[in-house]
Amino acid sequence: MILYLHGFRSSPKSFKARVVQKALQDAGRAHELICPQLPASPKEAMALCLLLAERHAPDNLAIIGSSLGGFYATWLAERMGVRAVLLNPSVNPLASLEDHVGVTTAWHSSAPFEFRREYIDELAELRVGQITAPERYFLLAATGDEVLDYRDMVMHYAGARQRVIKGSDHAISEFAQYVDEVLAFCSQTDSVMGIGQ
Repeated sequence: MILYLHGFRSSPKSFKARVVQKALQDAGRAHELICPQLPASPKEAMALCLLLAERHAPDNLAIIGSSLGGFYATWLAERMGVRAVLLNPSVNPLASLEDHVGVTTAWHSSAPFEFRREYIDELAELRVGQITAPERYFLLAATGDEVLDYRDMVMHYAGARQRVIKGSDHAISEFAQYVDEVLAFCSQTDSVMGIGQ
């Protein structure tokens, strides 16, 4: 199973989520995708993810996280001992999201989206200072990301498998070129990866 976590103010309708969904569907594996709408509250988002993931982790679960979803995916991967793919992940969203406190709308609908100040504290509780098993991680980072600095990502996930894309953007507009590699990493077993040996 693959748990896909979208980014801030995003949804399961996001571009990369749809690319993953189509790739799995084309492979006859559509049933393997779990892609929830995450609540604005980080605490509630992680409670939901733990509930959805607990029956599959650690032997039959991998996580894909984009942007803020990458931050969440890292916390979940550390907690559950599963593989994670990070797509232009937010390494430290506490500072950058301070400017987004208040009410706005979601990216893929006109529904109100409220990000409360207490959510910053909830994010702080989820921060992973250093990953403990780099071999469980695969980072895709774009040098042209206009929202986050790819160098922070490369440093935070030191030792992990990394693909640094020259140029591109925060959305990784050519993500369809990399989705097969992402799904292959998600499907690797711990013995193939040399974990626990």
